[in-house]
Amino acid sequence: MFQAIILGIVQGLAEFLPISSSAHLIILPWFFGWDGVVNTLGFGVALHFGTLLALLVYFRDDWITILKTSNRKDGLIWNILLGTVPAGVTGLLFHDNIEHIRSPLLIVFTLCIVAVFMIMVERSYKESSRIGVDKIRLKDALIIGIAQAFALVPGVSRSGITIVAGIMLGFQRQASARFSFLLSTPIVAGASLLEAKNLINSPDIKFNIFIAGTIASAVTGYIAIKYLLRFLQTHSLRPFAYYRFFLAFAIIIGIWIGLTK
Repeated sequence: MFQAIILGIVQGLAEFLPISSSAHLIILPWFFGWDGVVNTLGFGVALHFGTLLALLVYFRDDWITILKTSNRKDGLIWNILLGTVPAGVTGLLFHDNIEHIRSPLLIVFTLCIVAVFMIMVERSYKESSRIGVDKIRLKDALIIGIAQAFALVPGVSRSGITIVAGIMLGFQRQASARFSFLLSTPIVAGASLLEAKNLINSPDIKFNIFIAGTIASAVTGYIAIKYLLRFLQTHSLRPFAYYRFFLAFAIIIGIWIGLTK
C-alpha cells in the first residue's frame, strides 16, 4: 500500500511536470528493489487512469468550450485531433516494442537531451510570444503532435517535449503547457482504454492497492497541473532541466553501484 501511494504521487507529479513519469516509474522500483503488484503493467494502467481523471476534472470547462468549436473549421478541437494523430499512430504501430524499452542508460540519455533543449529554448524565449491556445494553427498542432510522439520513449516527458515545441513555435510557456495538457487528454484516454484489458485480466489485481494508487495519482496530478500553469507565468523551465540532469546523475550512480556489487 505504501509503495502504491508513493508511485501514485510520483505518477501524478511527473506526468505533468516536465520530468518524465515513465522514467520515474521505471527507476523507482529498480532503485529501491520494489517488485510484485506495483511493478506490473496493470498497476501502471491504474496510475494513468488517475492522471486522466485529473485532466478531465481540471479542464472540464475548457473541454465543454472546445467541443462547441467542432462546427468551425478553425475550431481548437481539430487542432487537438490532428496533434493526437502522430502519437496515436506511433503507439499503435510500436506498442509492443515501446513496452520493453526500460533501459536506465537510455533514460539517462533522454533526460539529458530534453534538458538541453529546455535550456536552449529558454535562451531565446521572448515575453512577446503568442499568448493563448486559440492562436495555435493546424501546422503548429501537427508539429507539437510529432514532438508528443517522441514522448513514448521513457525519459523524454510528454509535457516536457510538447512545451518545448510550443515555445520553439513562438508561444508563451503557459500557453504551451495548457495546449500540452489538452493535447495529452485523448492520448492518455486512448492508452488507458487500450490497456484496460491488461488491468481487467491481471492475475495480480488487488483492488485496494490499485484504488489507492489511482486516487494518489489523480489528486497529485490535479495539483501539478494547477501549480505548473501558475509557475510558468513567471518562471522558466530551467529548474526542471537541472532536476533532469540531477536525476540522470543519480541513475548513473545507481548503475555504478549495481555493477560494482
